[in-house]
Amino acid sequence: MTERMNIYIYSKHDEDSLDKKAKVEDALIHEGFTMTNNSKEANIIISIGGDGSFLQAVRKTGFRQNCLYAGISLTGKHGLYCDFNYNNLYEMTQSIRRSEIEVRRYPLIEVTIDDHRPFYCLNEFSIRSNIIRTFILDVIIDDLLFETFLGDGLIISTPTGSTAYNKSVKGAVVDPLLSCFQVTELASVNNNKYRTLGSSFIMGGERKLRLRVHQDGNDFPLMAADNEALGIRKVENIDIVLSKKTIKTVKLKNNSFWEKVQRIYL
Repeated sequence: MTERMNIYIYSKHDEDSLDKKAKVEDALIHEGFTMTNNSKEANIIISIGGDGSFLQAVRKTGFRQNCLYAGISLTGKHGLYCDFNYNNLYEMTQSIRRSEIEVRRYPLIEVTIDDHRPFYCLNEFSIRSNIIRTFILDVIIDDLLFETFLGDGLIISTPTGSTAYNKSVKGAVVDPLLSCFQVTELASVNNNKYRTLGSSFIMGGERKLRLRVHQDGNDFPLMAADNEALGIRKVENIDIVLSKKTIKTVKLKNNSFWEKVQRIYL
């Protein structure tokens, strides 16, 4: 991977994180890599922290399509997105230098809220009521009004995001090799007037999902793109599709998605 020598490092701004960032930079410079403070110039973007830091690194650098993302864990444990460990930086530098990593592509979902610009999620998009009561959403698949949801909210997750918030509410874990996204309910209410499927469901990559918010006083729902809150008022329609874009990350030998899931949860 000699062509990938220009590296940008994303970290939090507290003293400890910045200190560790400096040590990572020193290790990489010692191995002949070039550091840059401009993420647009980088061939490799590295996050320092946990999976949350990796999500922020991808988001803050604009979901770039022409670079490779990598994550360094500070906890001593690998995460879903963090293939490297801070306590073994030599392994990381040598893996990159010797081309011992493969490229893994993770799917994104594209979300459009009313007339706002589309944005992307690597893990999930979630929408919840902002007041202490349920709210109502029409769930439209392609042009079919599939169900009218009454409850706390919905999570729309990517395959890799299926192991995060989605899994905590009993959604399925989905192989990222599948071109799909998942819809999972948050505390649905089923009665004679409102009826939902009552379980998460998985949609093929060519499907289009629209969530239509009923305007009943809950006009400022709580929404999040991955781990970042969205402040948008008067929401009416949310359109979600599987993006044609993917995020390229490192893949070490013997470190597949399912090996990661096994290591983290079993």
